Amino acid sequence: MHRSIATVSLSGTLRQKLEAVAAAGFDGIELFEADFINFKGTAAELRGIVADLGLSIDLYQPFRDFEGMPQPQFLRSLERAERKFDLMEAMGAPMVLCCSNTSPLCVNDPALAAAQLHELAERAARRNLRVGFEALAWGRHTSLYGQAWHIVKQADHAHLGLILDSFHTLSLKDDPAGIADIPGDKIFFLQMADAPLLAMDVLQWARHHRSFPGQGDFDVTGFFAQVLRAGYTGPLSLEIFNDIFRETPNRRTAVDAMRSLLFLESEARQRLDAAQPQRVELFNPPPVAALSGLSFIEFAADEASALTLDALVRQLGFRRIGKHRSKAVTLYRQGEINFIVNAQPDSFARGRFDAHGTSVCALGVRCADPLAAVGRATAMRSKRHDSPVGPNELRVPAVVAPGGNLIHFVSEALGANGLYEADFILEDNAPEANDAGLKRIDHVALGLALDQLDTWVLFTRAVLGLEPGESLELADPFGLIRSRGVANAARSLRLVLNVSLSQRTRTARTLSVTGGGAVHHMALACDDIFESVDTLRANGTRFVPISDNYYDDLATRTDLAPELLARMRAAGVLFDRSPAGDYLHIYTESFEGGFFFEVAQRMGGYDAYGALNAPARMASQAQD
Repeated sequence: MHRSIATVSLSGTLRQKLEAVAAAGFDGIELFEADFINFKGTAAELRGIVADLGLSIDLYQPFRDFEGMPQPQFLRSLERAERKFDLMEAMGAPMVLCCSNTSPLCVNDPALAAAQLHELAERAARRNLRVGFEALAWGRHTSLYGQAWHIVKQADHAHLGLILDSFHTLSLKDDPAGIADIPGDKIFFLQMADAPLLAMDVLQWARHHRSFPGQGDFDVTGFFAQVLRAGYTGPLSLEIFNDIFRETPNRRTAVDAMRSLLFLESEARQRLDAAQPQRVELFNPPPVAALSGLSFIEFAADEASALTLDALVRQLGFRRIGKHRSKAVTLYRQGEINFIVNAQPDSFARGRFDAHGTSVCALGVRCADPLAAVGRATAMRSKRHDSPVGPNELRVPAVVAPGGNLIHFVSEALGANGLYEADFILEDNAPEANDAGLKRIDHVALGLALDQLDTWVLFTRAVLGLEPGESLELADPFGLIRSRGVANAARSLRLVLNVSLSQRTRTARTLSVTGGGAVHHMALACDDIFESVDTLRANGTRFVPISDNYYDDLATRTDLAPELLARMRAAGVLFDRSPAGDYLHIYTESFEGGFFFEVAQRMGGYDAYGALNAPARMASQAQD
């Protein structure tokens, strides 16, 4: 498909926006009027710049408050349109977006609206231009695509067609099924936007909270499929009004934008019936790789911090079981959990350490076909990373995740130990550790910069095939934390995305955001949390103390047995419950003021992350 994006979707000057759009691989733009008004150049000069970048101006927008107006205002609007047509001819824009009227002067007369739009289209036709009519969700009399289509059909002009926007339809919960019955050649342009589900005025929702497809909660794939069923063959475009995007570096936003369209196209392919004639070429990436969990967590360190980290992980019950064959890298294990501490000079990990201190620099994800996983990731605009390897060592395909850390794809065919036998000298007589009964990695939580949350939601969906869960907002001592879990269907791979909505919290130790996509904490699963906590305390592990008031309150809102509640209070264990099951967990103190660990026990079908207890941890840390 011809892929386009509205300039209003990006930050920066118009020239900077155009360069970002071209670098991301788009074919064209929708030129937002304000961007041109503030551009220091003529329409003809803009045309040359756009052409030099390999782009086209697909749409000029918006043209407002036109149809259904009294005669004096209508005549003035025709003169206004002629001046816009002058600009469009000079810049090479073939179409103008006319959005449904919001003026209090507008009358509810579809026949009048059709007649006036016919006249607008007639004037456009004299210049070989086209007019697209769009129903705004807050239009005074025309807010639904069906109403707009009725007016377009009644106007009956070859140079007048319909513009569809997924936000305007889905925000009003209007059924998009009827779109498939509209003749495809009368749909002149398609704008896509997703959004979180919010209970607010639709105009404010539209102006501040739209997102790229795959980042929100709308069924944008279903909407797009209906447009394709109609036989639409025009541009696929994005029109996103988002306060955070207006502040985010536009190169990153443009990459997210392209990834969202590629993801949307690939998802729509699966929605369309096999018998549906395909009139446009939809993106067809390698399928989502079947991921089965985390193989390892890799820490970046230097020589000194590696020793300190060694003491910490041994307190957690891990055994030091191997040294890398060619690098200053150490392997630790407990149950199915593998920790790698990388202190190799001049390595990717050392670069991450120099920038962010001791931190997680990479995750290893088990999958059936690592090359296919990397193939999908690069097709979805992620950057491949190739680490140097020594003789007889395995090359583990990897990509760069948002924020700069790595995700390695580890072949399941290697078994539980194949990678480590190849790359490490395993120690048969490794120093003993007091095993704490930690079995596997339950989930990894990320502390994200404010402008990274939507990026990560899209990355985990489009690249890793994970699906987001409920978005929660939690109070902390300094503001609000937004938290959202993403997981595969089998729940063998879980990530939690956390972002602070408070500037103070973003710089406090309660939520590390180092690097924009830093691992905040790691949750390690056990079968008996009380036995594990007893062992960990005996090993010297220090936990975040929890106020007695927490347990007094817990007794009033749950039916926990007094004996269990007393045991939880004594151990400092927290509790959460869902209709499907219970969750027991506890947090360690942070390491060097950064990441920390969580010990967790799931019972029954509990499928969340104990997020409602996070304020208890953060409040305790803030009072230390």
